[in-house]
Amino acid sequence: MLAAAFLFLTREVRDMKTWLKAMLLYAVSLLAMLAILFVPAGTLDYWQAWLYLIVMFIPVAFVMFYFLANGPEFLERRFKMKEKEGAQRAAQKAGALIFIVGFLIPGICKRYGRLDVPAEVSVAALAAVVAGYAIVFFVFKENSFAGRTIQVVKGQKVVSTGLYARVRHPMYSGVLLMYLATPLALGSYLALAPFLLAIPMFYYRIRNEEEVLARELKGYREYCAKVKFRLVPGIW
Repeated sequence: MLAAAFLFLTREVRDMKTWLKAMLLYAVSLLAMLAILFVPAGTLDYWQAWLYLIVMFIPVAFVMFYFLANGPEFLERRFKMKEKEGAQRAAQKAGALIFIVGFLIPGICKRYGRLDVPAEVSVAALAAVVAGYAIVFFVFKENSFAGRTIQVVKGQKVVSTGLYARVRHPMYSGVLLMYLATPLALGSYLALAPFLLAIPMFYYRIRNEEEVLARELKGYREYCAKVKFRLVPGIW
């Protein structure tokens, strides 16, 4: 966190509006996560949740400060939530439902003494969450066009270096790893059920996204012919 703050303070932030948006989104996200984890639990004595928030929000702060200093225009693209594609709007809604239900269940399990994941498994899952977010960060560094919505913008080019040389959608690979590790990190096997639904959701989203990119992004079809796997090398 100190390194991220130093990076931020020693570089010029080019867009104060972007800075304010980022700070607000960070604060709202943190408060929402505190509520969704601890209100259902009915207690603050929930070490898995505290560790989860630490390993999530410290790296998120680093990434936020990094791009405020080095690429605020990238953050602006990430702030755009409204999808143009109907299929993507459906996937977005499904993802939000999976997220909410998946995060509510561990707290409820905590309230009723049903957290059943061994401590060492939770700690290992926390490491997987960090690894997943590290993948996402390296994708962001490699591809400044990795927006939250599916669209092709002026000047966009196919990225085929870094993790994109292994799979076509490495950001989703990292996010899926985070999704599947999250319920275990929070101590609940039961919560794994809704997060498993992220697999067909990502399948649906990726298939539609590739249709859009093949239609609108020059060179994307050739890239797909070169990089065979979409999400997991050697599998799909």
